Amino acid sequence: QVQLVESGGGLVQAGGSLRLSCAASGRIFNNYAMGWFRQAPGKERDFVASISWTGATAYYADSVKGRFTISRDNAKNTVSLQMNRLKPEDTGVYYCGAAASRIPTAWKVEYEYWGQGTQVTVSS
Repeated sequence: QVQLVESGGGLVQAGGSLRLSCAASGRIFNNYAMGWFRQAPGKERDFVASISWTGATAYYADSVKGRFTISRDNAKNTVSLQMNRLKPEDTGVYYCGAAASRIPTAWKVEYEYWGQGTQVTVSS
């Protein structure tokens, strides 16, 4: 079992930045690839970014490429998402997930564990 707790969400103006963090506990954190997904009201939970279990490889949705950066610290059992040049369309609840695949994956079904989510609102 892996427990995930997100933090760092909030309200920011378009063009601003936020840094989300996800703290993991339970089973060995570095057995899992980690990812961030987001869900806007009335929409599906969509892939944002994923990082391999070593942190060496990352994969991004086209909509955030060049603006967001995912990173992890296996010594601290944390994964972060640095979000720059935010846009109103980035608004949603951001979820951290853990996937047993070890390599980055955009496939939601591969994620075994999820956090409770943190709200990000970008005003225009």
